[in-house]
Amino acid sequence: MVERVVSEQEVVETIQHAPWDPARQGRLRATRWYPFGQEHRGVIYKGKDVRPVFVEEPDRIVVVTVYVYLTQREESR
Repeated sequence: MVERVVSEQEVVETIQHAPWDPARQGRLRATRWYPFGQEHRGVIYKGKDVRPVFVEEPDRIVVVTVYVYLTQREESR
């Protein structure tokens, strides 16, 4: 997940602590802001929104993909 500037721990925390919203094809998503404060492709970003898309099965959660939106915001909306 290094290419997406997100850790597995951030994905897990987002699913555990952020509200779940419906997504396409019966999937779910959650979004949580994290401080970033690093350079990525020549730009320094203050934070990032981590948005995993996942499916809840009876005995586990399967992550389908993870979107990361780098932002200049200093805190969550």
